[in-house]
Amino acid sequence: MSINVLAAFWAVSLLFVITPGADWAYAISAGMRGRWVMPAVAGMLSGHFLATLIVAAGVGSLVVGNPQALLLLTLAGCTYLLWLGGNLLLSPAVPQGGPSDSSDSGSRWAFRGFCVSGLNPKVFLLFLALLPQFTDPQSSWPVSVQILLLGLVHLCSSLVIYLLVGYGAKAVLSTRPEAAKRVGRLSGAAMILVALGLMVGQFG
Repeated sequence: MSINVLAAFWAVSLLFVITPGADWAYAISAGMRGRWVMPAVAGMLSGHFLATLIVAAGVGSLVVGNPQALLLLTLAGCTYLLWLGGNLLLSPAVPQGGPSDSSDSGSRWAFRGFCVSGLNPKVFLLFLALLPQFTDPQSSWPVSVQILLLGLVHLCSSLVIYLLVGYGAKAVLSTRPEAAKRVGRLSGAAMILVALGLMVGQFG
């Protein structure tokens, strides 16, 4: 696999990552909760990596070819995003500089992050459509290995951008509770819109 191909994929991947969506909303929410940015981002990246593994294993085409499986994936992802977005709308995140809520934990934020990205059929379908296009069947590397390498490039881009979003939200909104609430509600609305858009696309 040539450097030019990797660079081209990185540019496309970066455009995807810098587009605000459910992942951004979750990173912002984690940033305003204090010290949960890294676990939240790690969880989201785990979901992206799972999607990469599924595509690399060739399972992706089977899922897309099975309308019922794709429908179940879409409904599960949309339901979770609606639940998470509704909670943010009703109880927007606010900056926390003191002790964290006893109900919070790194593993909880990581699991939620995994669900945000891992149950998002948009991520899965994007990887299925995008990753194979940048592989070379004539290469000495197996296609599955090429897909894994491209997935790692995407994970690196996501890591940088999501950390910037999360810690940026923490720095900018830490002393602005009212602005933080508004941003929290916007994040919740973004998750709900993503979920509704996915449902419309599935049933429309």
